[in-house]
Amino acid sequence: MIKNTPVYTIENECQDCYKCVRHCHCKAIRIVNGKASVIPESCVACGECVKVCPSHAKKIRSELSRLRQMLYHGDRVYASVAPSFPAYFPGTTIGQLASALRKIGFAGVSETALGAQNVSSRCAEFLKITDLSLVISSACPACVDYIRKYHPEYTGNIVPLHSPVMAHCRMIKEQFGEDCKVVFFGPCAAKKNEADRAPEVLSLALTFDVLNELLEENGIVPMAEEEVPLAMASAEEGRFYAVEGGMNDTLRDGSGRVRYISVSGLSNLDRMLKYYGGSKGRHKIFLETLACPGGCINGPVIPADSGGLEAIAETDRISPIAASSARQVQETIDSSFAPEPRPASPVSEKELASALAKVGKFTRDDELNCGACGYNTCREFAAALLLDKAEEAMCHTYLRKNFERTSNALIRFIPAAVVLVDEELNICECNRHFAVMCGMTDIFDALGNLNTIAVETAFPGLAELFASVISNGGEIEKFNQKLKDKIVNISVFSIAHGKSAGAVIQDITKNELQREQIAEKAREVIRKNVLTVQQVARLFGEHVADTEILLHEIAGTYERRGGG
Repeated sequence: MIKNTPVYTIENECQDCYKCVRHCHCKAIRIVNGKASVIPESCVACGECVKVCPSHAKKIRSELSRLRQMLYHGDRVYASVAPSFPAYFPGTTIGQLASALRKIGFAGVSETALGAQNVSSRCAEFLKITDLSLVISSACPACVDYIRKYHPEYTGNIVPLHSPVMAHCRMIKEQFGEDCKVVFFGPCAAKKNEADRAPEVLSLALTFDVLNELLEENGIVPMAEEEVPLAMASAEEGRFYAVEGGMNDTLRDGSGRVRYISVSGLSNLDRMLKYYGGSKGRHKIFLETLACPGGCINGPVIPADSGGLEAIAETDRISPIAASSARQVQETIDSSFAPEPRPASPVSEKELASALAKVGKFTRDDELNCGACGYNTCREFAAALLLDKAEEAMCHTYLRKNFERTSNALIRFIPAAVVLVDEELNICECNRHFAVMCGMTDIFDALGNLNTIAVETAFPGLAELFASVISNGGEIEKFNQKLKDKIVNISVFSIAHGKSAGAVIQDITKNELQREQIAEKAREVIRKNVLTVQQVARLFGEHVADTEILLHEIAGTYERRGGG
């Protein structure tokens, strides 16, 4: 578990479902022992894995303890609140949030949207003078990092301006002093990369989740707060940046010289770059890019039921329609971006073939490209195997076939009759021992199975046991059951409740015959012993009688002599 990256995994909670791999466009996930971890150098912190993780094992670095330390030591801390706050705190105004944060100890609260307005103003100027046919926005740090890493050839097309939050930080420091600290609150994980790279400008980038936790531990309900003035002027059109197309809405001037296009989601950005990358059309293309589908109102910490139409409508309500081109920008918000291409890891066709063979894929027909492993194709998965990013067990078809081979071998070689039955009480699997026991070896040897044959036909009386177990679950055991000329022990057990059950049937006829033979011998020995005892008793009885007669005769002789 690495917590010094924006996104990390709690391994004990990871359920090896590979959902994060399927949804990660950068495939910045490594699977080890069935557990997923983020590859920091490949990740752009879009936070999609956090949003889709069903067990909530993916987390965004909290840093709440660092904020507590700032406030505890009395630092002058100003909050920059992202314009997407209506999606996380519906029904709460920016003035109410400002009141809540002031109570916690913040020196002041301002809107990140102010920085967005400045960025739009300077971007409009840049579009007038640039010779680039394709210009890409710099507002979303996840998109910027994606281009730098995965499309470095387009890094020079990114407008050379800071993101709205960094521009806003400079505005705050310009007004309240370089020694103050700025903390951003928003729905984003990628802002943490900006804070890590320039902590002297942005001290901390925290999520709305952390803000909510902070409010709860202080017993503050922001909706119940009275509004207070913001530390700086209220934002206007910049608030619409939170919605896909919001930046473009602030740039359109009606000149017709620029085509404004918005695209959200990294996969869509990838497609747009491939399409417009070589464009030399009659007008410039400005590409507003956002990593989160639909915009920041659908960021990784925004609840699934909060970033919809209601959030768009509320953002629209509080955002006046205006162009930012007329605004005067005093602060320096120029920036530059350098490519950071991921090192290529080419694999040969021979290596791919070897990796594919490990998961039972020897021909093109074996490559199902089902995507269950998280990769789009079997060959992508094989490449991930070679790069130690994936494991063979991630291939569900390989795992299933391997399981089938193992289970079939066990069923085939277990020294007892085994049969599996479906809900229709038809045989779906059995071994030869079962066929022998039922007298159906000819059919089994010809077909290799007794599939689809009613179990009652093969083994009269067994269907009732299967029906009971399939309906009720559990298991039933029957001992010393008669089957034609055999004596058997039967164990019927549930496999899938309501769907299937299995049985192990052991022929104990020989054991029972041996037991009868032993019992007969024991009875013979007992009979002989009884006869011997009887003979001894009879002889002993005769001896006692003779002795008694003799003693009486002697006694009588003495009596006569004494009397004489």
